[in-house]
Amino acid sequence: MRLLALAALFAMAPGGFAEARLARAELDRVALAPAPGARAPLDLPVTDVLTGETTRLGAVLGGRPALLLPVDYTCGNVCDPMIGLSGDALAKTGLDPKDRRLVLVGIDPKDDAATARERIAAIWGDRPGQPVTLVADAAGITRLTGDLGYRYAYDEASDSFAHPAAALLLTGDGRLARVLSPLALDGKDLRLALTEAGEGQVGTLSDRLALLCYGYDAAKGVYTPLIARILTVAGVATILAIAGLILVLIRVRRRQEAA
Repeated sequence: MRLLALAALFAMAPGGFAEARLARAELDRVALAPAPGARAPLDLPVTDVLTGETTRLGAVLGGRPALLLPVDYTCGNVCDPMIGLSGDALAKTGLDPKDRRLVLVGIDPKDDAATARERIAAIWGDRPGQPVTLVADAAGITRLTGDLGYRYAYDEASDSFAHPAAALLLTGDGRLARVLSPLALDGKDLRLALTEAGEGQVGTLSDRLALLCYGYDAAKGVYTPLIARILTVAGVATILAIAGLILVLIRVRRRQEAA
């Protein structure tokens, strides 16, 4: 059901996938490829959109591990479910809220505090533990993503970003401990990862994560890997559901004939 719901979200995304204009070569450069020892810049100036306070990323972390999600606050494709599912997984860890922080950073410098605040309010609703929602200027975004090996591309035609759909687990001192898929987070595993990050442990990082938050690939006329995978699973689930319904109807009919 969750996969079907995600597929529906993609289908209803504003503007539609067909407006995407990035070439294949541009999409191939989009990935999360952190260098050994990758670390977020703790002195990076950021603005907390909920409080309006300008501070430093290090102060936001406060020496505690955090799940960092680079997002596009005006994206209606994968960013919304990424945020929602990450929040659900963190809640299921059973950890104290101070030990399971979710930090969002906008990758679009055009998104101001009001835009980000409105979007997160719509996604999060009245659930407790609202994420720390940050915005930064263009130079700050470039520095943060560059230090973490997070590569994305801007599609001017559709005013959207092709970017890795990834959650970055940071230690309290800003080191990149693990790269996780926010669409497949499990509360138990996330609890263990957060505990390890809290102890300063750094896991094995993937060389390249290319799961994209980007809809329709106009260069090849096919869906990007994430969309294709979700639509494939959703299609299989639909076929199985139809087959199950047919079997039930056949059994009901046979019982009626026997009676």
